[in-house]
Amino acid sequence: MSVLIVEVEGKSGLAACFDRPSLTYEEQELRPGLRARTLTPDEALLEYLEDHGMRRISRRLTASGALDVVSTAVPGMKDILVLGKVKALERANAADLIVLDAPAAGHAISFLMSARGLLDAVRVGPIRKQAADVVELLSDPKRCQVMLVTVPEETPVTELVETAFAIEDRAGVALGPVVVNSYVPGLPGTGGTRWTEASVRAEAERVNASLRDEEVVALASAAGFRSDWHRRQQLQCARLAERLPLPQIRLPFLFTADIGPAEVDALADAFTTGVGLIDLPNAS
Repeated sequence: MSVLIVEVEGKSGLAACFDRPSLTYEEQELRPGLRARTLTPDEALLEYLEDHGMRRISRRLTASGALDVVSTAVPGMKDILVLGKVKALERANAADLIVLDAPAAGHAISFLMSARGLLDAVRVGPIRKQAADVVELLSDPKRCQVMLVTVPEETPVTELVETAFAIEDRAGVALGPVVVNSYVPGLPGTGGTRWTEASVRAEAERVNASLRDEEVVALASAAGFRSDWHRRQQLQCARLAERLPLPQIRLPFLFTADIGPAEVDALADAFTTGVGLIDLPNAS
């Protein structure tokens, strides 16, 4: 299976996770079967003009510095240029799966609604045709779904629920499972009860480990913090499920300062496991 990841804001640091140079408009391979690139409105406009026999115009726009003026001449034009290129990639079967790293919640709704806005504003011409094609892509759940991502904390969960309703009601795009990042699983070995100094000592004896009193106290305190953290996250995941009844794929909190290939593999394995536990009605 081939996967193409498309960045539109260039802020994810994806390439660094694979020890690769920063992404550009040209595709680069991150590992076998996985490619990535960026998409910007200006570069998408230049490619569009060149593909339609207007190479000279594109060069003049670049030389004169007027490119940004053209791409912002119509509200929503920048977004439709990016989405139009994504549509072209999808139609050209550029990959079995195209993952678009879309803007964060504040911009995501206007980004996805840009095509419908242009349909209302522009009656004829290539811009309307582009907008119509993008709306057709976004409104077909077999071709496009939005996978929202959050962390199990009160404010992010609230923002995700509001964004989900807006995407479905206003943008008309189907929602896929929700990804819950940085989920901290509970500590094993206590049957759901809290670790205490006594249980730490008992566990140390079981594995023939010798602990000083201060180490027992520190471990019990750390375990209590971890248990409270897990409990708070569980409450937020439950609140999310109640307000937004979509499958959840939980990715573990990584206790590392940086994310590299090994951490990416760990997250990918967790994601694959999560997908396998849910029923995806639109999966082919």
